[in-house]
Amino acid sequence: MEKKIALITGATSGIGRATAIKLAQMGFDIIATGRRAERLGLLKEELPENVDFLPLTFDVRDRDKVMEILGSLPKKWSNISVLVNNAGNAHGLDPIQTGSLDDWDAMMDINVKGLLYVSKVIIPGMTERKSGIIINIGSIAGKEVYPNGNVYCGSKHAVDAITDGMRIDLNPFGIKVIGIHPGLVETEFSQVRFKGDEERAEKVYQGFEPLLAEDIAEIIEFVVSRPRHVVLADIVVLPTAQASATLVKKSATS
Repeated sequence: MEKKIALITGATSGIGRATAIKLAQMGFDIIATGRRAERLGLLKEELPENVDFLPLTFDVRDRDKVMEILGSLPKKWSNISVLVNNAGNAHGLDPIQTGSLDDWDAMMDINVKGLLYVSKVIIPGMTERKSGIIINIGSIAGKEVYPNGNVYCGSKHAVDAITDGMRIDLNPFGIKVIGIHPGLVETEFSQVRFKGDEERAEKVYQGFEPLLAEDIAEIIEFVVSRPRHVVLADIVVLPTAQASATLVKKSATS
């Protein structure tokens, strides 16, 4: 029996990496995309030996590369059953009046346009087969807006709206569309947001127990394994210490 194929973007670290490992353990062959080829090579070493693996190195914001590489997949890899649009980032935490145009471009290009570019290539195969699962990784920032979150929150609100729109448009084809919106997950997220400021990034996760990338991967495992008639359409997941985007119960010593 031919094995199913899962494509995960942003698979070089964090949620994407954990998801690739979890889906491989479920028996999926894996297409993993990312900007760091060496990280994709390390990922291969963590997958079960019986899993076929196709690493693809490109930036999802590069429309031409996305279309070229994903549009010319070998026949063996063309029938993608699960698409996990995970690639995304946050750049800066500035009020709107002093925000960086480069940061804004990076967030809109990766979080929104990158998701659309990848989906544009993969969805036609799913509609033709009348089956498939699309999982878009959003954020609690797509449900709330917080101080200095402006453009990042805007990009994740767009992901939430696009996910709902996908679910409506793809409903006639029996394609499941799921939005997963995590709160604080301890990954490289804050290192990227604070541009390598390790001390500032570490403080984000001090004084409470944040979610781990593996927690989100386990949710994806559950979502993917549901019967055909069941779809968990919209999931917000927070660490127990977090009640909203801005309210986190931290220890007195943090």
